[in-house]
Amino acid sequence: MERRTVLGAGLGMVGWWAAGQGPAWAMPGGRPLRDREVAAAQGLFTAGEYGHLRRALPILSARARAAQEAGPVGAGRAARVWALVSQLAVKDGDVALAAEFAAQAGEAARRSGRPVLLAAAARAAATPLRRTGRADQALQLLKDAHDELDAVATPSAEVLDASGMVALTAAYTAAQARQAAAADEFATWAEHSAQRLARSSTGVRRGGDLSVAQCTLYRVGIHRELGDVDRALAYAARLDAAVLPTPERRARAATDTARALLAADDVPAAFHQLQQVEQAAPQEARRPSVRALTAEAAARRPDLPGITAFARRTAPPWSRTA
Repeated sequence: MERRTVLGAGLGMVGWWAAGQGPAWAMPGGRPLRDREVAAAQGLFTAGEYGHLRRALPILSARARAAQEAGPVGAGRAARVWALVSQLAVKDGDVALAAEFAAQAGEAARRSGRPVLLAAAARAAATPLRRTGRADQALQLLKDAHDELDAVATPSAEVLDASGMVALTAAYTAAQARQAAAADEFATWAEHSAQRLARSSTGVRRGGDLSVAQCTLYRVGIHRELGDVDRALAYAARLDAAVLPTPERRARAATDTARALLAADDVPAAFHQLQQVEQAAPQEARRPSVRALTAEAAARRPDLPGITAFARRTAPPWSRTA
């Protein structure tokens, strides 16, 4: 209980600077929020269908606000919604909104009483924290979440999945903070959880995220952040993106590989990976951070066949020229 109190208090702190009380577009949602609606919204996210998800959010958000006050089960559903909205805000490059919804996810997760949801909220909070120079606070949140899950004597597949994903997020956060030893330790913990999950009689739970391939994907970004580009590319070479379960994850693999290739000054190969991003999930290629990679590749090698057309195609509609 003490760990959960510390973790919950930390999650509450992440939103102290985020203005506003919630999205202005929330409107009455009618019937209660249901698990299948949350799952459908998560499915849109993992499919890279961000436009469809944004259109679904007004009613989903209103129902989540009502569910959060309706008891632990409803609060758990709301926590999943707020964590999802926080992730979507990250995709859009809106750090303040991501922080606000991560804080709401933490509040709802506390009401649910479920450590796996507190872990999801900690993961959501970590991104805006590290992007605003507070990686140490993010690492502490993630470690608290991991410790609580690790304390379970006989962890279920759900707990193993959550524990491993928290450790991967912590590893990437530590890498961005240039804490190489901590990054490797967290990544190793995640790999052990993935192997344990793979050996279990139930295997990876339906809808779970943790796998050996997921760990390899994170290693690409971890070692690139640490400046070890050769090791990052070695992990990228052994990763079969086809085994990753969703378009969003396959696009993430191509994005991280493109970043590593640009760091290695292999612009043609990086451009090929950016094309793979669009092939996996077209809306991923239009994200601000991915467009920045495209702009960098185009600036460094404007002579690459197709790169100008690609940059124009993946730019926002209002910025395109005839």
